[in-house]
Amino acid sequence: MMAYTVFLTILTMLLYAAPGFLLVRTRLVQPSAIAAFSVVLMYVLQPCLTIYSFQKITFTPALAINMLVCFAVALGTMGGFLGLLFFLLRKKQEDVTFRVATVASAFGNASFIGIPILETVLPECTEAAAYSIVFFLAMSALGWTVASAVITRDKKHISVRKIFLNPATLSLIVAVLLGLADVFFAWKIPAPFSGMFELLAGMSTPLCMIIMGFRLATADMKKLFLSWQHYAVIAVKQFIFPLTVFALLLLLPVDGNLKICIFVMSCCPVAAVVQSYAEMIGEGQESAADMVLLSSASCILTIPLMTLLLPFL
Repeated sequence: MMAYTVFLTILTMLLYAAPGFLLVRTRLVQPSAIAAFSVVLMYVLQPCLTIYSFQKITFTPALAINMLVCFAVALGTMGGFLGLLFFLLRKKQEDVTFRVATVASAFGNASFIGIPILETVLPECTEAAAYSIVFFLAMSALGWTVASAVITRDKKHISVRKIFLNPATLSLIVAVLLGLADVFFAWKIPAPFSGMFELLAGMSTPLCMIIMGFRLATADMKKLFLSWQHYAVIAVKQFIFPLTVFALLLLLPVDGNLKICIFVMSCCPVAAVVQSYAEMIGEGQESAADMVLLSSASCILTIPLMTLLLPFL
């Protein structure tokens, strides 16, 4: 049964967090070092994951159209939810917790958690990981603009330059150029180097989970589990948002695998980059960390439950 297989995949990923938790609790890793691991994840492993994912596919006009559809749906649904939640919570925006919750309710971990799940659900679909990267790119574009302005309540943090000059976009450009080199000149990355990208890409999900374990070890457990705002974010991000996307996908005349990919990515828990944005901006870090942690833990139940809808797409 697909839901059970997805459950085991997520359980395996969550177990990667255990070493991180133990390393911090035994003081072998200091909390001050967590940010450095996050930099490695964002600036090294994420770009390698992007390049490796695109090396597995063959560029065609149909694939390009599907990628544009994926980007448009991701940008439209996440941007729409950001706007709607900001409007609904406009009287609460003085509290940074509600501002972070607005972003967390729309942004999902489509790459580090989404890709392993997609590989479980669609093992023969080599394009699935590429769709995930495109989905992440849409989130990144919103993150450096709308999301930054929401968290800080200051439009000066909107940076069009950062939309293009960030690891997600730059690595995608490199990946596309390499793909075009293969199409037009039959040139591929030499085996030793492609193997390097594959190895580093494979490290991305384990390191993401280990970092989560680090943060869990430093969390205030009472505040983590007893805040109603955290559960409200989970309800929106892992039920209302994906169900809205599901309804939209039923109306779109696009490829079935693309629909499944978009839906699975919409089911993912709160993205780790929500905390990264909060840390870089300097506001709402603790709230963001708690939402990411609780959402990631709960996805072991919510995502398998949502996969029961896949046969209807």
